[in-house]
Amino acid sequence: MTRTTPARPLDAEALFPELAAYRGTTTRLHPRPGNPEVSDSSVGGPMLWPADEPWPVCTEAHGRGQGRRPADVHREREVLARAWARDPLSGPTEEDLRLLDELRRKHRIPDVGETDPLPLIGLAQLYRRDVPGLPAGPADCDLLQVFWCPFDAHGPSGHGLSLHPRWRRSAGVGEVLESLPQPQVVGFVGYVPEPCVLQPEQVVTYPFAGLLPEQLCARIDAWEDALEEAAERREGDEGAGTPIGYQYDLSIPPGWRVGGFASWHATDPFPMDCRACSTPMRLLLTIDSSEWDGGSGSWQPLEEEGLPAFLSATPTKVVVGRAGELNLFACPTDPGHPHRWSIQ
Repeated sequence: MTRTTPARPLDAEALFPELAAYRGTTTRLHPRPGNPEVSDSSVGGPMLWPADEPWPVCTEAHGRGQGRRPADVHREREVLARAWARDPLSGPTEEDLRLLDELRRKHRIPDVGETDPLPLIGLAQLYRRDVPGLPAGPADCDLLQVFWCPFDAHGPSGHGLSLHPRWRRSAGVGEVLESLPQPQVVGFVGYVPEPCVLQPEQVVTYPFAGLLPEQLCARIDAWEDALEEAAERREGDEGAGTPIGYQYDLSIPPGWRVGGFASWHATDPFPMDCRACSTPMRLLLTIDSSEWDGGSGSWQPLEEEGLPAFLSATPTKVVVGRAGELNLFACPTDPGHPHRWSIQ
């Protein structure tokens, strides 16, 4: 089933003709629960991995011997989904709650060292043939695979995530690894994706307002302020609704997507230059905690209009930070150069 983004509430270029010079495209991936195969682009699906190649692991020093079992995480989500579908008002029964308590238990793995190889979780794989706008990787690689460590225990803070993007040529994979390694326990359930198929869709996008020329950004701010003032005057009027905004309705769509522009709504914009050659990097992939929310509901696909958020807004069950998004950047000069990322 396809997913179709509704027309924007207003024509951004009619309001601000200068935006035409900055118009871009992004590919919304629209991940939805399914049964992807190894030959499919997916989130949380089986990865095309050679049988004779070691599975990626985390060897950074951090605790890894206590947490939730991935199978229990998936089962908990199934129980909750069935309970709320069965009874949208009451949800889980007493029997369900007893089972959920058991599934939410943390388990300890004995005799695990802080640097023992920890299998990474296969987060997503994207084939160029499936995803418009996905650039070629190094040496004409056509498959982007993204892995991450299931523990928040990395970086200077000791509480950061560890992301591992990899490129490969799919045609060069011979015998495929059938039984994919997985960690025995995870430190954070938001790192455990649900298997999702993709329905890519290209849409128009515009840069984050703070990166536009100062005068244009000021005009957008003034326009939004006027809309908010008008909404406050109409507060309490039936059908007044939430005022339209550039950031959440006209410029950058929420959800998983490839290419386009990065959002900087949680921090001030800062340069994302390649650490190998200093070239300004381009947005490669956005990993988002939700497909839409109360502030960006205008992007909810037409096919899911009227569905409550718990049924369609968080299909992957992936959570980035505090329910934010992760923007992965790549060097346009040499895609083999190390990637960078920003959490918003």
